[in-house]
Amino acid sequence: MPALLRPALTAFGVACLLSAATLASSGAAFAQAKQQPAPAQQAAPEQAPTLKQMALTDKQLDGVLAAQKDMDAITAKLPENTAPDAKVIAQLDGVAKKHGFASYDDYNNVVDNISLVLGGFDPASKKYVGAEAVIKSQIAQVEGDKKMPAKDKKEALDELNQALKTPAPAIENKANIDLVGKYYDKLVAALGDDQN
Repeated sequence: MPALLRPALTAFGVACLLSAATLASSGAAFAQAKQQPAPAQQAAPEQAPTLKQMALTDKQLDGVLAAQKDMDAITAKLPENTAPDAKVIAQLDGVAKKHGFASYDDYNNVVDNISLVLGGFDPASKKYVGAEAVIKSQIAQVEGDKKMPAKDKKEALDELNQALKTPAPAIENKANIDLVGKYYDKLVAALGDDQN
């Protein structure tokens, strides 16, 4: 899903979701680091809106999983880094409402809350360890990669170290950790593929 469609998600949240999704699917920290936006570069011009945290429900997670295929079909047609027009927003709103959300913004808030939690899951153990621990693990993987070109390694490490300096907000609803853990594999499969 293009980043412009999910304005409430902080750059760190995107990095966290990408780290969880990419490492879970490929096991390569470099691929994650190359895909994630550099938080300092993207967040510097304007402050990202604060995430409205909420207690997630099974119904919301089921709705996100059910809606994802339709959302991807719409967003896949959008040019990279282009804001959607009113017609596309209306289509996205329609899909969100079809799957039990009040609006596309409501759907996005749920996805952002899921992403916040997913960013703290260790992809290898599928256990919640916190976003900082996940990023430190990725740094160690990149540093230990003997095959990665020096330029790529430096870029990946710069992005990961910047992510460490931009801490995610503390998870206010601790029950979300268990709930997201219950759906972990499905969420990574559904949400991990839609990040550009």
